[in-house]
Amino acid sequence: MAEVIKMPRLSDTMEEGVVATWLKKVGDKVQEGEILAEIETDKATMEFESFHEGTLLHIEIDEGVAASVDSLLCIIGEEGEDISQFLVPENESVKTTSNNNQLDLVDQINEQENIDDVDQVTPLILDETDDVTNENTSIDYITMPRLSDTMEEGTISSWLKDVGEKVVEGEILAEIETDKATMEFESFYDGILSHIAVQAGETVKVDELIAIISDGEIDVNKALENYSKDSIKPSTETKLEVENIEQNNNSVEVDMSPEVLISDQRIFASPLAKKIANEKNIDLSQISGSGENGRIVKEDLENIDFTNNVTSKKNSQPEPISQPTPDLATAKPIFNDGEEFAEIENSSMRKAIAKNLSKSKFSAPHYYLSVEFNMDNAIAFREQYNSMPNTKISFNDIIIKACAIALKSHPQVNSQWSDNKIRLNNIVNIGVAVGIEDGLVVPVIKNADLESLNNINTTVRDYAVRAKSKKLRPDEIEGSTFTISNLGMFGIQEFTSIINQPNSAILSVGAIVKKPIVVNEKVVVGNTMKLTLACDHRSVDGVTGSLFLQTLKGYIENPVTILV
Repeated sequence: MAEVIKMPRLSDTMEEGVVATWLKKVGDKVQEGEILAEIETDKATMEFESFHEGTLLHIEIDEGVAASVDSLLCIIGEEGEDISQFLVPENESVKTTSNNNQLDLVDQINEQENIDDVDQVTPLILDETDDVTNENTSIDYITMPRLSDTMEEGTISSWLKDVGEKVVEGEILAEIETDKATMEFESFYDGILSHIAVQAGETVKVDELIAIISDGEIDVNKALENYSKDSIKPSTETKLEVENIEQNNNSVEVDMSPEVLISDQRIFASPLAKKIANEKNIDLSQISGSGENGRIVKEDLENIDFTNNVTSKKNSQPEPISQPTPDLATAKPIFNDGEEFAEIENSSMRKAIAKNLSKSKFSAPHYYLSVEFNMDNAIAFREQYNSMPNTKISFNDIIIKACAIALKSHPQVNSQWSDNKIRLNNIVNIGVAVGIEDGLVVPVIKNADLESLNNINTTVRDYAVRAKSKKLRPDEIEGSTFTISNLGMFGIQEFTSIINQPNSAILSVGAIVKKPIVVNEKVVVGNTMKLTLACDHRSVDGVTGSLFLQTLKGYIENPVTILV
């Protein structure tokens, strides 16, 4: 049966996407896991994988064309298959998803005027009225999970399994859209998907029933009658493994090893396998997958011989990366003789910047605290640090590390405002503003307080390179708790920034300037740097922000303390 592929939501702020490049053309064979297209969002250009096998029958959105999230992107099916029912005008279109199940098919046929009798297709549906006993049959009720402390409901973006299909532990059942991101939803059960209670595109409250998995044929009506929230065993609660959700307050250190960050090789692995690899510190690039199309699954990691060629990620040594040269992110319109102005179409990124920063500026009451640091000790510290082999750090790396440690002492600055409560983050995820041709992105250094200066430098440089080519992953640009913007490399001595919500503060870093300063009652030549902290007065008071800058000043002017 044909599968309708829709424009995916690839970031929490994405409302529309632009097809940058189609990597398949109509008539081409498509394998599960192959890259169909590159899609430009408001933050980056990302590869879009196929979750189906078949032939690309139809492309709805041409290259360079923008389309709203969930609009028809393309259709995959069997060669020669009739797909006319999916190509009706949008205002008359039936509700289809990238993973239509048989119940969806009945809805589609009901809406076709040339079909008079729907009974002829009912045999396609799993018969829920047959006299089938549920005794001696294992039934697992799957409910909508709570994926963040602010989540109250979730939307099924798409089902990747149909009713009646076999499900293997570790396979992806569906994609769930929350208030923060769209995440893959993994099955922790083996069995048959016997019932889907929430169709794609529908939204339900947390803990509401969304599906039933059983180990054999069941009477679904009886199973639903017997269902209650209390009937779900704690030991079999549904779990999710998510690649692009921010870590909770009890999270452990995330491995940000340079090898993982620099590698351009694409690794196909289930989220469960990635979780196990992270916990056991396994380098997935050296594992051969036994799943479909070489996908790495849980079983591939259970009996690994660590004495052979499977190495730890932390033991991997990164290849040196050249420091990217900063360049101004400016549009370059071409003016013809006699023209008074030129017009440039607003990209998805520019629209998102306008929307998000306007919302921040006009909803969060900003105030600003400026301070000047003596950088003489920092300059000497950096020279000594960089004298070590295979080591190179920048002043920005020192500031990132110092901010991360200072934030641990001032959680109010590392907070998020909401109408009913202030969230104090116990983790420190530093967003670093990176200018690119069409605007800026803010990749995130997770658990920055736990990272070494060398790892921070490698991470930032890798982010900068991939940001300019729009190759950042969704999980790399989400989850910040504090942001740093540095324009010092352009000679800017002092500036203010707009808070990157939901953060409560952003630090603006200026250039190092050599000028006369007073030291021990004497005027000498010294190196200074001005920093400005913009705070949301709803969550951070002036005294709180000042105390944070005081702590930060101690670390910057005595940088050896950040290594203790």
